[in-house]
Amino acid sequence: MRRLSFAEAIRECLFQEMERDPSVIVYGIGVPDFKGIFGTTVGLGEKFGPQRCFDTPLSEDIMTGFALGAALKGLRPVHIHIRTDFLLLAMNQLVNMISCHNYMTGGHTPVPIVIRAIIGRGWGQGAQHSKSLFNYFTHIPGLKVVAPATPRDGKGLLAAAIRDNNPVVFLEHRWLHWIEDDVPEESYETPIGVAQTLREGSDLTIVATSWMVIEAVHAAKILAGVGINVEVIDPRTLAPMDMAPIIASVKKTGRLLIADYDWLNSGLSAEIAADVGVACFGRLKQPIERVGFAPTPCPTVRTLENHFYPNAETIVRMAEKMLQRAPMDLSGVDFFSHERRFRGPL
Repeated sequence: MRRLSFAEAIRECLFQEMERDPSVIVYGIGVPDFKGIFGTTVGLGEKFGPQRCFDTPLSEDIMTGFALGAALKGLRPVHIHIRTDFLLLAMNQLVNMISCHNYMTGGHTPVPIVIRAIIGRGWGQGAQHSKSLFNYFTHIPGLKVVAPATPRDGKGLLAAAIRDNNPVVFLEHRWLHWIEDDVPEESYETPIGVAQTLREGSDLTIVATSWMVIEAVHAAKILAGVGINVEVIDPRTLAPMDMAPIIASVKKTGRLLIADYDWLNSGLSAEIAADVGVACFGRLKQPIERVGFAPTPCPTVRTLENHFYPNAETIVRMAEKMLQRAPMDLSGVDFFSHERRFRGPL
């Protein structure tokens, strides 16, 4: 075990997978740049050469289609989109070609493609550089969707995604790249489709996605100080979703708060709430609550950004409301420590 940042864990996984399997290639806009996608691809080009690690033109649709052709020829492409907003330009390839190709050929031609896409806020990015779009990808049969929140899970889930014979959309919040954790040195897989309970609790279940996992754990520690025991569950995989531990937890606590890193309408949080509502109908002590993006395009001004994005304080206040507790004094709590390591704005 060593402590690695999320970026270092992703980079180590790519090195190990490319050394293990010569069919793995890594490409995308800015991949061989000296910054290397937040440091995750630094040194790959020097180690494996331009045929296996290379830059691409500013043409998301064509380069995503290239991944399908490469996969059909026996390669395992990892295609990196440094902003998920612009992955929308490749949705024809992703939704109409890649997601259904294995199905349309009766399972005879697997398409082992990984789409790494960076999501979420930096600072001052505005509406065109800040989206998550979980519901866009989880809505499509044939796509697996993962959103790790720790360096250990980042390395293990990326290895599992690269080795999978199905297309996987791998979503990384940009602030996560500076989070640190104990990470095994050897190569390993974290199973796709298995949720993880990060904290045990009895009063309230919080299901959090991507960056909101970090915020939920922070909120749980604050709430523990006033005797509120929160159970925090990280689905890790958004499609297929592992609902069993979520349902078991809600049956125990009787309460569910979903902290989603996306808009709430027609989204993943609504799907989780619907499944839990059916499975736990007689065990819920009160209605399910959700927090997520404000229902507006993301503003650019920092003070408005802070209202648009939920954080640990949002979660604490909603938990207090659900448990009918008086609001605690949070004036001395730092809710923005993680972002100080981010070097932006992009």
